[in-house]
Amino acid sequence: MAITRFRPEIWSALLLSSLKKSHVYAALCNRNYEGEIRAAGDTVRITSISRPTINDYERNTDISYEELTDAQRTLVVDQEKYWAFTLDDVDAAQARGDVVPEAMQESAYGLRDTADQYVAGFYTSVVAANDLGTRVITAAADAYETLVDLGVTLDEADVPAEGRWVVVSPTYHGLLQKDDRFTDASKSGTTETLRNGFVGDAAGFRIHKSNNTPNPTADHRVITAGSPMAMTFAEQILKTEALRSEVRFADRVRGMHVYGGKLIRPEALAIVTFDPTA
Repeated sequence: MAITRFRPEIWSALLLSSLKKSHVYAALCNRNYEGEIRAAGDTVRITSISRPTINDYERNTDISYEELTDAQRTLVVDQEKYWAFTLDDVDAAQARGDVVPEAMQESAYGLRDTADQYVAGFYTSVVAANDLGTRVITAAADAYETLVDLGVTLDEADVPAEGRWVVVSPTYHGLLQKDDRFTDASKSGTTETLRNGFVGDAAGFRIHKSNNTPNPTADHRVITAGSPMAMTFAEQILKTEALRSEVRFADRVRGMHVYGGKLIRPEALAIVTFDPTA
């Protein structure tokens, strides 16, 4: 019989937390259909109705009626992610810090980060007219003016100005900080502190910073602007369970996240691919 030698190492009570990215994209989605989701794999069919034609009225002439048409978009909750780990009682006894809560926080962060990257990828379905292409941007003025161009693009698509947002990369944000139209609170219209990646208002947008901005190639980053009506997100199960192992003297903890999302109004999103290299 093998005898395992007791390990005298001491785990520090001061746990080193990881460096975490801000989760932005999922928070910018509307949750209009979340209440209709009941289980993983459930589908919500979202119906939109055509706009009736406006006709000239002529007195003493019969009016004409048209049939309304509808279009459907489908929201499917089909993303199922989990984490699970075991902590042996001996290891737990030697640990001076409370390891399990920290591990749970790290695991929950990982689930949120995966969902955030999933939503960030919706930009690929933007309408062609709202894609400003790739721009080499190395000057602060150009970074700010590109935001203006994104706003004009949304204006031309009849997207409401209320609640507009844009997600930029840290490098892009660094350029904006060199332009006083962004840094001057009296011009940006806000003195709010950073929250969920929020870094200020400028050019008609609530500006958020994220390391999850899509990276299609090289150093390029996709800067995405939009409206709350553009994307929808729904999560059905977000749970954590703790249990004792049936085959070891150990604690086991696991968590699950089930969600889905969709770009339901592609015309309410505008993008530009940011090239920071001259």
